[in-house]
Amino acid sequence: MKQFESLRATELYCPKCKSLKRVNEKLLLIIPGGEIKAYTCERCGETLGTHQENYIQQGNIVIPG
Repeated sequence: MKQFESLRATELYCPKCKSLKRVNEKLLLIIPGGEIKAYTCERCGETLGTHQENYIQQGNIVIPG
């Protein structure tokens, strides 16, 4: 579904804190055509998941998707 391609998490369950916590996005890796980001717990810093963001190329211009 195209409408959910740019969905970003704001809160995730943290097993270390044992509750739902706000998350920060941290850039992990820049890859050809995009980047991979990690979601970390705002309270304890535990990594809770990752998200791959793909770039959209229009002609010679690359736009973050």
